[in-house]
Amino acid sequence: MNPRILVVEDDDALGTLIRYNLEREGYAVAVATDGEEALIQAEEQLPDLVILDWMLPRVSGIEVCRRLRQKPLSRNVPIIMLTARGEESDRIRGLDTGADDYVVKPFAVTELSARIRAVLRRLRPGLAEDVVARGALTLDRSAHRVSRDGEEIHLGPTEFRMLDFFMQNPGRVFSREQLLDSVWGSDVYVEARTVDVHIGRLRKALAKGKPGFNPIRTVRSAGYALEVDRRIVGAD
Repeated sequence: MNPRILVVEDDDALGTLIRYNLEREGYAVAVATDGEEALIQAEEQLPDLVILDWMLPRVSGIEVCRRLRQKPLSRNVPIIMLTARGEESDRIRGLDTGADDYVVKPFAVTELSARIRAVLRRLRPGLAEDVVARGALTLDRSAHRVSRDGEEIHLGPTEFRMLDFFMQNPGRVFSREQLLDSVWGSDVYVEARTVDVHIGRLRKALAKGKPGFNPIRTVRSAGYALEVDRRIVGAD
């Protein structure tokens, strides 16, 4: 099961941006726009990590943090404070209240993602595994290696990122445009047909030494999906 992250942010645009990027990385994301809603959501379904804005309507972020730390079930849930308050005294106050890390606005989404991974590795190591296995395929992010039934497969960097993304979302169909945004990034211009080229390279690498092995399914007029039990397919 993918780690569940509760994003507590009253700025709708920022909350949507964070949610979009975290879901791209395979997290299950819920969003609350005020402190009261955050406490209710955390009680209804305990998150694996909370991204918590300092300045919130109804109940402040610092108070949400304090209340979460008081409850036995949420006492050990990792919390990353997200705020425009950058003074040292504010950072100390947030950490003393129970926050595990602190990110000051404005920030890069890549920085936030790195902080999340670091906190999960430190506090919830089981949720931040570097090794992902789907069917016959195993992907090791830290070693940048892929194997099929224990046999190492060599992939280029783009094919590695593409397979990583597919393995985070097995069975789900992604359009070329979605793959471009997720693998290359929305700020990089790449033609849609480039996706087909890299899909072909990925398929060829995965099938090396095992003709017919093809876990990447083509869905006509829709896109591509990873089927972990897929071995042989007809012409696409």
